[in-house]
Amino acid sequence: MTENPDHVPLPREFFDRPVLDVAPDLLGRTLVRTTDEGPIELRLTEVEAYAGETDPASHAFRGRTARNGVMFGPPGHAYVYFTYGMWHCLNLVCGPEGRPSGVLLRGGEIGAGVEHARKRRHSARHDRELARGPARLATALGVDRALDGADVCAGPGEPLSVLTGTPVPAGRIRSGPRTGVGGDGALHPWRFWIDGDPSVSPYRAHVPRRRRT
Repeated sequence: MTENPDHVPLPREFFDRPVLDVAPDLLGRTLVRTTDEGPIELRLTEVEAYAGETDPASHAFRGRTARNGVMFGPPGHAYVYFTYGMWHCLNLVCGPEGRPSGVLLRGGEIGAGVEHARKRRHSARHDRELARGPARLATALGVDRALDGADVCAGPGEPLSVLTGTPVPAGRIRSGPRTGVGGDGALHPWRFWIDGDPSVSPYRAHVPRRRRT
């Protein structure tokens, strides 16, 4: 039986490219999370690019740390971080080893395994909201720091994998400033999304924190 080409893992060479090439090319691809309950499949609809040591908004801007070490390794691995003391976010490392960059997975449409995602996202009113936003996406898929460094190119049976899926035509891709990013990187149009898709999260501009007096 011939293998469905849409269900072939993306090769490492896909991720071994400049982050601004990889990010929009991830739209429409299928992210698979293998759990004890069963697999969850998610069609990526929204992402953001972070350009490492040249990007003030990137976790790698100030160099390597224990937290961001995976970003400096080979491409095609997951970088998972914990934020605001309560949420995890999932990124995919890209570019050549030693030159950290990554793509934050901001939103997607869950197909297979939606019942497993609902168990983790009780507050979602509609299925389109299950993975609408980076923290919701990670929660719906059961992603935490234990998956930091997971190889998404290794193929079936791995905790995380990214399959070929159905790439989105360029005419349906939109770009704009990244959500919540301030400072020098505020205006970079490095957020990419599928136009009109209901699983895309709303844009929110950066709001500076007020100093306590």
